[in-house]
Amino acid sequence: MTTSTELKPQPSDRFTFGLWTVGNRGRDPFGDAVRPPLNPVTTVQRLSQLGAYGVTLHDNDLVPIDATPGERDRIVREFRQALADWNLKVPMVTVNLFYDPVFKDGALSSSVRSVRAYAVEKTQRAMDLGVELGAEIFVLWGGREGAEMDAARDAREGLRYYRESLNTLCEYIVRQGYSLKIALEPKPNEPRSDIYLPTVGSMLAFIQTLDRPDLVGVNPEVAHAKMAGLNPVHEVAQAIDAGKLFHIDLNDQRIGRFDQDLRFGSDDLKGTFYLVKLLEDSGYQGPLHFDAHAYRTEDPEGVWDFAAGCMRTYLIFREKVRRFYQDAEIQAALQEWQALCAEERPIRTAEDRQYWGAVGYRYERLDQLVNELILGLR
Repeated sequence: MTTSTELKPQPSDRFTFGLWTVGNRGRDPFGDAVRPPLNPVTTVQRLSQLGAYGVTLHDNDLVPIDATPGERDRIVREFRQALADWNLKVPMVTVNLFYDPVFKDGALSSSVRSVRAYAVEKTQRAMDLGVELGAEIFVLWGGREGAEMDAARDAREGLRYYRESLNTLCEYIVRQGYSLKIALEPKPNEPRSDIYLPTVGSMLAFIQTLDRPDLVGVNPEVAHAKMAGLNPVHEVAQAIDAGKLFHIDLNDQRIGRFDQDLRFGSDDLKGTFYLVKLLEDSGYQGPLHFDAHAYRTEDPEGVWDFAAGCMRTYLIFREKVRRFYQDAEIQAALQEWQALCAEERPIRTAEDRQYWGAVGYRYERLDQLVNELILGLR
């Protein structure tokens, strides 16, 4: 029987949250903010008290875009002191290339040379900040890299600009002697009608066209895969199979909706179980990052209920995975299936073909057993 202590998050669980996730103020396209801004130092304190391992950030989550060098240094100094005081890490940093109006038609893939140059420079400064804070992963979400219409720019041109920008950033990492690796984050749409490289598969293919593919991997997100009607477990499995799962964003999402960023495991229980099983079975050792936010209905205290819920849900499903391997009936069903798969009966005659066409794989029984496990009946 699992104890409450075993479901209490520990830094060794590697759970992380972004300043923008717990700091989300509940604003949406149809309504203004319902919660006050959250001070980064307060965020560090509360996440540490909840048992998190780390905190992540966009450059401008911490340092305002128009901050002077002196203001920037003061803010970073105070933040680093809070990290030290509360023993929290910054394993990943990213860059905001989507909010400012200058990026309204793309950043690293913009057709405007000046915009691309500014986006690269801004990203390099964000990398400097990440290294200063101890980050080893730099996530790039191309939220504005795409199009609403295709008359003005050939998509091949946009991808060429994107590639050139990424090559420049990789060379910057090498030239600076940084140990950073870049994780590209796919998403099919929103805020653009169509975002370039919308899936893990398209990202993996694009990475192989870069000058330094060894420095670049992917950052799959549950919600982004489900927005495209895809199976997040299969997306993550492909990244693992390619050796390119550098980081992961955990949340939940209803298929066919806008980017909801729901609390981890709050919608798809079976999908959540199989994702946790995949991560645990594969030995993934990177951060378990919750890129989600509290419902708009919540006050500031409800935000911490949300954060605690994300971590507790992962721990619950991790325990379910352990029980999956200890459940005698589930394991017997798996062994029966494995014995069938290992059966040596070549298909040479019509009778052989009929045999394999008629044999039952007993998936119905196994699926029901897994359902009962998830529902707490096993």
